[in-house]
Amino acid sequence: MSAAPRFALGVDLGGTRLRAAAMTEAGKILASEEMPTEANGGPDRILADILRLVETVSTGIAAEAIEGLCVCAPGPLDARNGIALHIPTLPGFDDFPLAAMLGEKLPYPVSLENDGIAAAVAEWRYGAGRGVDNLVYMTVSTGIGGGVIADGRVLYGRMGMAGHIGHMSIRPDGNVCPCGNAGCFEAYGSGTAFTARGRVAAARRRDSSLSRYADSLHARDIFAAAREGDALARDLVAEEAEILGQGVRNLLHLYSPDLVVIGGGIANAFDQLEGGIRAYIAARALPPFRTMPIRRAELGDRSGVVGTAALAFAHAKRKA
Repeated sequence: MSAAPRFALGVDLGGTRLRAAAMTEAGKILASEEMPTEANGGPDRILADILRLVETVSTGIAAEAIEGLCVCAPGPLDARNGIALHIPTLPGFDDFPLAAMLGEKLPYPVSLENDGIAAAVAEWRYGAGRGVDNLVYMTVSTGIGGGVIADGRVLYGRMGMAGHIGHMSIRPDGNVCPCGNAGCFEAYGSGTAFTARGRVAAARRRDSSLSRYADSLHARDIFAAAREGDALARDLVAEEAEILGQGVRNLLHLYSPDLVVIGGGIANAFDQLEGGIRAYIAARALPPFRTMPIRRAELGDRSGVVGTAALAFAHAKRKA
């Protein structure tokens, strides 16, 4: 007689969207649901919304068939103890025992994970990184985050906080990062930084189509204008590709991955950035690292819930 099917639940707690899904170990999503994150509603409101989504996606699944729930969120987190140390986009989540609070309401184990690590696991298991043992995932969106798979295992580090790649320094004494330090990769390569550079440049260049946007200019507008041949937009995209190339070069030297996967909103224009990233690596990386593949993430907005569900299965196996 075959074993009864098992399921896991994943929740992606982002600054703007809250997503949940129920998934099989093979990666099949049975049900998913999302809603806006009530970022200023405080922990009680957000926990209530998580429980509401969890109830929705687990409808029809017996509690005893659920291996567990894993929640991912921006860091820094103490993932080992399920504590949100500080989530900048969510007021009130400072030293907050998120996993324990949810665990009091649910009949199965609850764990907490950094969103970059969750996305790395998702791409490794079910996306662009299937079949490799060494992978670095880099998400470039409002900020820059990531996760690392090394020798076929998730790299966690102390307190489960490994992979904060957005806060490696690329320009000492440079622009101030949202974290408070100067010169971080995130302060230059994030979608936020890219947009800010575009707005400053567009205000100075009335000959560019970007000037009509003023302060409403968005990263997608820059990429669209570059496709249409706007010279300023093309220069901005080339600059962004070079900055991302700097970050990727450092990651290649640090982790020697089989593959670098780039996700997040900026990855929607991966085809426009890939050539510049590769050119920088070809010119600046040590020779053995120059041919390592770089790919766009495959799972998009689903990476958080897919990765957390996969981690819920992994956590259950470790405790078995």
